Amino acid sequence: MYKIYDEWPKIARKSFESQEKVFHLENIEHIVIAGMGGSGAIGDILSSILSKTKIHVNVIKGYVLPTTVDANTLVITISVSGNTVETLSALESAHKIKSKIIAFSSGGKMKKYCEENKIEYRFVEQYNSPRASFPSYLYTILKVLHSTFKIKEQDIVESIIELEKINKKINSSNLTNTNESLNIAKKISGIPLIYYPFGLQSVAIRFKNIIQENVKMHAIAEDIVEACHNGIVSWEKESNVNPIFIQGKNDYDKTKERWVIVKEFFNENKIEYIDINSIEGSILSKLTNLIYILDYASIYKAILMKTDPTPVKAIQTIKDKINKKGK
Repeated sequence: MYKIYDEWPKIARKSFESQEKVFHLENIEHIVIAGMGGSGAIGDILSSILSKTKIHVNVIKGYVLPTTVDANTLVITISVSGNTVETLSALESAHKIKSKIIAFSSGGKMKKYCEENKIEYRFVEQYNSPRASFPSYLYTILKVLHSTFKIKEQDIVESIIELEKINKKINSSNLTNTNESLNIAKKISGIPLIYYPFGLQSVAIRFKNIIQENVKMHAIAEDIVEACHNGIVSWEKESNVNPIFIQGKNDYDKTKERWVIVKEFFNENKIEYIDINSIEGSILSKLTNLIYILDYASIYKAILMKTDPTPVKAIQTIKDKINKKGK
């Protein structure tokens, strides 16, 4: 897995500079992105990016499409394996509604269904696992749909350059105290509780999921503003929960004030926390840079705990039982 992560910037650049045919639609006001697990994380990221536009986005992690989906909705289905039952259900529903559809997978039932029903489809290469295939899928989708999304090519290129920069510091050949991901991994303990601002929700959810899959440990994610109305009370008692703050350089002013207040509370109560900050730049650069750093931190944490990050036996057990019932 670490060898694939070392290649993330190259995979990102290769995917965006590929000869994939652009899929352009005008005047799209509603987009629904369906995907689960690592594929669903792509939907979260795209939703965050598109929050800067006037396009309304729903991310579906399940079987059912919103009732607002109609013939003018663009439905994007993402399944690295191509066999994710929930996403296939969403694809079939979108086809029946006659929505505008484009699907992305590395083959499987999704490819077959799209070919049989003449649905726009793009093959995307899988690397190691769905979660490790993040740059391949994200940057292929951006290549194909950036004009529909109205995302500037220069923002996409900038994000790849930022990945190349951070790669030199966090890759597996730099196991020193200058490696930010390794330093984060060494600090993670107990049950990580990831606090995030609204704009970085996709990063926090991804980090939670990746800790669960790679490190095989529990993790929690909470919006920092909402937590001040409920979750903060939990800190009145001692626990083995490990707070992690993910902050954006351009957080909303009131959110910045909240970070200061919350940190004062933690300092006064002698609660140690991990502080992680985004880089400057476009929302895409911020998100992908943080995901690269935090994904790699989860790999280092797994190795420090003598855990192989790749196998996900519990997930496979659930999938096998779902497939068995479906026969």
